[in-house]
Amino acid sequence: ATIPMVRLAEYMEEVAKLLGETDHVHFVGLEEGSLQQVVTVEFEAVPKVEDRMTKAQRDEGPTEPIQAIKTINRMLREDNGVGLLGRKRGATIIKFPGRDEKPISLGVISQEGSLDGFVNVVGGDSDPCPVHLKSSDDGQTYLCDASRAIAKELAKHMFDVEIRAQGLGKWLRDDEGKWVLDRFRIRGFDILKDLPLTADVADLRNVPGSEWPNLKDPWHELERIRKGPDSNGHK
Repeated sequence: ATIPMVRLAEYMEEVAKLLGETDHVHFVGLEEGSLQQVVTVEFEAVPKVEDRMTKAQRDEGPTEPIQAIKTINRMLREDNGVGLLGRKRGATIIKFPGRDEKPISLGVISQEGSLDGFVNVVGGDSDPCPVHLKSSDDGQTYLCDASRAIAKELAKHMFDVEIRAQGLGKWLRDDEGKWVLDRFRIRGFDILKDLPLTADVADLRNVPGSEWPNLKDPWHELERIRKGPDSNGHK
């Protein structure tokens, strides 16, 4: 009676991802109490659903149910709750510790690296100076800083060109085990050329001593570099 409908729908969506077999799993209703969702699984789909959940608890099988378990647990922590999934008047299948789970903290990890994106904020009178870098791939904004000298140079390229910033990143591990960039100190940058892939291949062919001029299929070679060599049809 108190849970917002939007939040209920979010829980239902994650339970559906966990169970799978979408054509054979059906929502029956809610029972009184602490948000008891009732679902039914058609008889012929039960072995597949049970196998899916068993593997997901061991971090095996498809990624969707594994992530669903983590998401449900995170939502329960946010809602100050705990949960379980089990058979009606039967055994518990999965426990969700929720608020009772103590998140693992690994502190801050520093690592040299690079970020690609467009500079959309340079400001402040501090040294180092805040800089925001927006990724052209997913639109994510990275919080960075740089010395005033580098920030002044970055400001000349705001919004117009994509850069590759080199520096030191500080990473945090969130409750779901994902690494999240906390801050990035820019120590230098390069302007990325807005050229088609054919132009890049042409440049590679012109490198003295390079094997690229003799490659019959440079596109396959680029794919091999990105994903690794083929092995029995798998990469």
